[in-house]
Amino acid sequence: MAAAVIKKFFIASMFMWIAPLAILYGFNHNLLPGSTNLSPHAMTLVSGFVAVISVNIVIAFYIYMAMKEPVDKHEPDPKFLADAKASVSQPTGEAPTSSESIKKRR
Repeated sequence: MAAAVIKKFFIASMFMWIAPLAILYGFNHNLLPGSTNLSPHAMTLVSGFVAVISVNIVIAFYIYMAMKEPVDKHEPDPKFLADAKASVSQPTGEAPTSSESIKKRR
């Protein structure tokens, strides 16, 4: 199961690098239709916005895939539970008192 999670994370990470770079490359080399009609300033803005949107889409898809991961019910170790309950029920003794509380008692 851990290998599948790591594989999904690796693929999502690769797409977070590849998608914006491909979009920027496509805009800068006039590979996308309509990008030849834009001024250099507009092309820079549009390509940047589309690249950022592509990263957000990849992140949203990764979150969606993570939410679909099967959740196994985790059963705690019975020995650990017994030790924890025993340590909670042990008396701790009396806590040291501060000098202010001693003065208030007098």
